[in-house]
Amino acid sequence: MILSNVLRGFRALIGEHLWDALVSQGATRSFRAGSFLLRQGDPGGSVLVLLRGRVKVTGHDQQGAELLVSLRAAGDLVGEIAGVPQMTRTASVQAIDHCTAQVLTAEKFREFLKRNRIDGHFTDYLLGKLSETVPYQMQLVHFSSRRRLARLMLELVALADPGHPDRMRVPFSQESLARALGLSRSTVAEQIAVLRELGALTAGRRLVVADLDKLAGSAGL
Repeated sequence: MILSNVLRGFRALIGEHLWDALVSQGATRSFRAGSFLLRQGDPGGSVLVLLRGRVKVTGHDQQGAELLVSLRAAGDLVGEIAGVPQMTRTASVQAIDHCTAQVLTAEKFREFLKRNRIDGHFTDYLLGKLSETVPYQMQLVHFSSRRRLARLMLELVALADPGHPDRMRVPFSQESLARALGLSRSTVAEQIAVLRELGALTAGRRLVVADLDKLAGSAGL
């Protein structure tokens, strides 16, 4: 299986020339792993253009439990839906790795789309993200626990930057995987053990992918 490269997301839709032009419109910000790029409930008004690293988009239900909505990486946009100041953020965005992003005001972003006549590309991008308005665990609800786990691991690894020094490592704890998928921790531990027996994951305490094809087989891909 071939891992994805950095040419993806909105970047792939608009091409390198326009992507570089978009990046030049903003101010560069860096975020440490674990820090928040955006928080649910905060006012809108800005759009972040991801240049490096992976992020997780999460929301909270009425009981306050955190739900994984989607994963995004270099080439993607975040905060693009609640881009106007009158709207509040409907989800939080947290860095999985050290991340770099360009921050643009929503007004400047809209002007860029109009000036370059790529409003349609942005609409296509938003439509492609519509499924991510549903928590990740609900998107995969009809799959077995092993398939759900394998798919999430595959996506995490595939979204790692090409130059990431440890890109085959799954950067989630067993508890985080369980919470993201709506599974019990014991179920996740059992399925990780099976994936290790199958040769998809390496042995040891760390979660590291040993064979992408075997993991893809468990994911039903």
